[in-house]
Amino acid sequence: MDSLLLQLSILIPLAIGGVLLLCGNLCEGVSKFLALIGFAAPFAIAVKLAIAFPSSANALGYAFDCNYNLGLEAIGVYLHLGLNGVGLPLYLLASIVGLAAGLYALQSQAERKVDYLTLLLIMHGGLMGVFASVDVFFFYFFHELALIPTFIMIGLWGGRGRRAAAMEMTIYLTLGAMLSLAGLIALHTTSGKDTFDLITLRETFAQQAITGFTGETIAGLLLFGFGILVSLFPFHSWAPRGYAAAPSSAAMLHAGVLKKFGLYGLIQIAYPLLPAGMAHWSHALVWLALGNVLIIGFVTMAQRDLKLMLGYSSVMHMGYAFLGIATVSVMGISGAVMMMFGHGLSVALLFLLATSIHHRTNTYDMYEMGGLAKHAPVLSAFFVAGTMASIGLPGFANFWGELVIFTALWNMSPWVCAVAVSGIIISAVYGLRAAARIFFGEETRRFSEQLAVVPAKDLTWSEKVPALILLVALFVVGFWPKSISESLNEGVQKSYGEQSSAVASNGVNG
Repeated sequence: MDSLLLQLSILIPLAIGGVLLLCGNLCEGVSKFLALIGFAAPFAIAVKLAIAFPSSANALGYAFDCNYNLGLEAIGVYLHLGLNGVGLPLYLLASIVGLAAGLYALQSQAERKVDYLTLLLIMHGGLMGVFASVDVFFFYFFHELALIPTFIMIGLWGGRGRRAAAMEMTIYLTLGAMLSLAGLIALHTTSGKDTFDLITLRETFAQQAITGFTGETIAGLLLFGFGILVSLFPFHSWAPRGYAAAPSSAAMLHAGVLKKFGLYGLIQIAYPLLPAGMAHWSHALVWLALGNVLIIGFVTMAQRDLKLMLGYSSVMHMGYAFLGIATVSVMGISGAVMMMFGHGLSVALLFLLATSIHHRTNTYDMYEMGGLAKHAPVLSAFFVAGTMASIGLPGFANFWGELVIFTALWNMSPWVCAVAVSGIIISAVYGLRAAARIFFGEETRRFSEQLAVVPAKDLTWSEKVPALILLVALFVVGFWPKSISESLNEGVQKSYGEQSSAVASNGVNG
């Protein structure tokens, strides 16, 4: 029954998106009701499966396993779905952010609302499929299925500079996708097995590891291919401009969930299958990740456009996740996944609130705002909470990810840890300064004149509900990290426990 629910969590949003696409003459009310089901059903299923997971996992760490022959067995492709301890938190993340983004889209004033909801549902279904795929082919397929609507939504409903942003995203993400695809095909070919099944590939490479130039080359393709998709420095410029131009719900799903695809690929595929090859690139990964934290951190401090600041902030925080992965330890990998989970919730919340701020100020320029807290105290409280979560304040999910990553970094290299920790100060500077300028500073003349014509109102319930969903999830994991860490640690242990110390010895300290 649970394996059927796993399939339905992917099928329902895709099927409803298909119905809306084919039946374009449906009235908006019916379309919105169907879309609500498409966003809510995966969330309900994900929560149910997360509760059932600990007692359902098999010896390999996977639960809700199901395998279907789609007539592609000649090339070794099967629809193999399942969840392990690493995929479960991100699968749950996709359902939470998907529900919040969907609810926010339902009350938006976007033109051609049905088309907008259709693309968002397809994107949501693809994201659910990414983290539930055990077959590497479908892991990649679902990512591309979720990625295509992003380009279309930016091009049709994006803000200023949307066409240039969509073109830049297309170039960068196509390059990253092609490099990662080349690496995945090379893995399949080198294994000598007629399958893309991740479990089979792990068993094969455990018996006959790929070492030397071949392993290093494939690892490099995966590292830089997946890295571009995650905005690894210096291949990051597409992300801030893309998010600034994207419509709110698309930015929430892409920055909050889809961006985690590359990190997830490194954790589930690259490091377990190519430990020696990835160790060869560990020095480079650490230096590039520190570039995310420090260089992009200082760039973030210089921004005056709110959405651009959030975009650069997202790029910066991905550096922490890369550093956690670079430790090649159970602690570091677990911290990276917890960081991805917390960051996905907080960045989605902040992009949602940024649009709500724009609706009340008619600008994203923080230097043209001020004193908004007097007119929208609930909005200010949500924004401050989202900012504190992003910084890593105790009580939010992000805190546990950062704490565990810094601990793993200290065990690997104290100097790397010391440099990475300085990113907290950078985050506090730009985050708190943004909150002060928008909500607690003096009203600018332009804003005062606007308020005299159109008074600013506080958040409506249609805005509060999706924001509350994200904020409650941040608090739940912040005060009860065991809700995801127990199964996560067990899942990472199964993949890395035997090899982590050996690989790490060849890494930064090697």
